[in-house]
Amino acid sequence: MVDAGSFTGAAQQLQVTQPTVSRAVQRLEAALNVRLLDRSTRHLSLTPEGRAFHTDLREAYAQLDQAIDRLQSSSSLRVGFCWLMPEQFSRFIRRFTEEAGIDCEFLRDDTTAAGLHRGHTDVALLRGIPEGVPLTTIPLWQERRVAAVSRSSPLARREHVDWAELADWPLVMNTVSGTTSPELWPAGHRPRTSVTCSNFDEWLEAVAADQGMGTVPELASRRTSHPSVVYVPLRDAPTVQVSLALPERSAHPLAEPLVAAVMREFC
Repeated sequence: MVDAGSFTGAAQQLQVTQPTVSRAVQRLEAALNVRLLDRSTRHLSLTPEGRAFHTDLREAYAQLDQAIDRLQSSSSLRVGFCWLMPEQFSRFIRRFTEEAGIDCEFLRDDTTAAGLHRGHTDVALLRGIPEGVPLTTIPLWQERRVAAVSRSSPLARREHVDWAELADWPLVMNTVSGTTSPELWPAGHRPRTSVTCSNFDEWLEAVAADQGMGTVPELASRRTSHPSVVYVPLRDAPTVQVSLALPERSAHPLAEPLVAAVMREFC
């Protein structure tokens, strides 16, 4: 539920109903005799006890998965990403794995750590660093942002938009794998969040339905088209940091040569 951003998102990932997830959390809280979730706010959040418990469990599960994977095979590299893998990085990974004589698998994982925290991926390309996940990160490059607006929006007819102007428009916010939040604007002049979602596809449909505007890395304007969405260049917008991430412990056997190759290629 924490990684998915909501009971509904967790239910979708687990392929069960939302009430099933809700009852499972309630049974866990009853068994532990502690409240793990704060349900008093508009959005669910972890209590202090819940955050500590979640961190401990996440590390334990990741170590278990990684131990099993090492026993099975180390002849492949699983590369995680949330959405839109940049071409230059996928080419680099394919070249690296070919030279190392191992297989390469690209895995989309719509969580903040792109599967690293659960041991589902060995390395990941991240836009933003998740809190509470023990990772080693290497900054690679900065991506420029563009605004994404509905074709019916007045902004769709603009040649460009200033970043400060967007504070006056409602924001569609991807709370799991997105790169934009109201905190990127100065306090006192920030956009109102009109819709929250947990993945890029939901975000795109909300923008298309004119439920608000959003901002994304410029790569989206070249790779993701929608008949009802227009991408508009932004001026004075903060860039998006793209980083390579690896687990701090129990890293893939090729982690050290991979990092060295990444440093030569991008840094």
